[in-house]
Amino acid sequence: MCEHCGCSISHVTARKPETVEVLAGLLDANDRTAAHNRAHLDAHHIVAINLMSAPGAGKTSLLEATIDALKDELRIAVIEGDLETDNDARRIRARGVPAIQITTGNACHLDADMVHEALHALPLDAIDLLFIENVGNLICPASFDLGQHRNVVLLSMTEGDDKPAKYPVMFRAAELVILTKADLAPFMTEFDPARAERAVRDLANPAPVLRLSARLGIGLDPWLAWLRRTISEAHRGEAALSGRSAA
Repeated sequence: MCEHCGCSISHVTARKPETVEVLAGLLDANDRTAAHNRAHLDAHHIVAINLMSAPGAGKTSLLEATIDALKDELRIAVIEGDLETDNDARRIRARGVPAIQITTGNACHLDADMVHEALHALPLDAIDLLFIENVGNLICPASFDLGQHRNVVLLSMTEGDDKPAKYPVMFRAAELVILTKADLAPFMTEFDPARAERAVRDLANPAPVLRLSARLGIGLDPWLAWLRRTISEAHRGEAALSGRSAA
């Protein structure tokens, strides 16, 4: 599926030392670019949030609701990652926010080089908060540092509450987990939010777990408060860098 991160390499091939060395080299190069991205963002006093989830969990809907709530308070920009189309970027631009679309083709995640190019297409002096909407995928995005300051993982209530247990690298990397489409909870009785949170805790991850419906605005205030707190911490120099926390 993705030659960039080794998804297309068979388990037998992946055990060869030379293959492991190549993949390690790719990650090392990515990390160097990510560090450059982060320094670039810090120099412009921009806080970057990496949004990750399975396809259809509601990342773009959350961004739309967030922009509507904070547009008079913060200057926001978005980097959108998708295999094809610029549908999500057009939705964001319709709300008066700059959005750069990255079309990855066969790559199942964004990497630091892609984000680096996008940063140079954004008005960095006019941005306070940058969202990076990663490609919908619960595996590969977690292993690639983009230069972000925080990782946020969305888990829709239309998915299984065992996803954190099935995809531990992704949920272990999360500094915030959002259970989305909370308005569907009465109809998704097989999804137990408490069980989903326990699965996160079983990964020794103390990250907050919020419930939210972007469509109805339910639970939006705790998310906005988390964003404000994260920005405040960053401006005080307290924003611990996520980087390769998933690795």
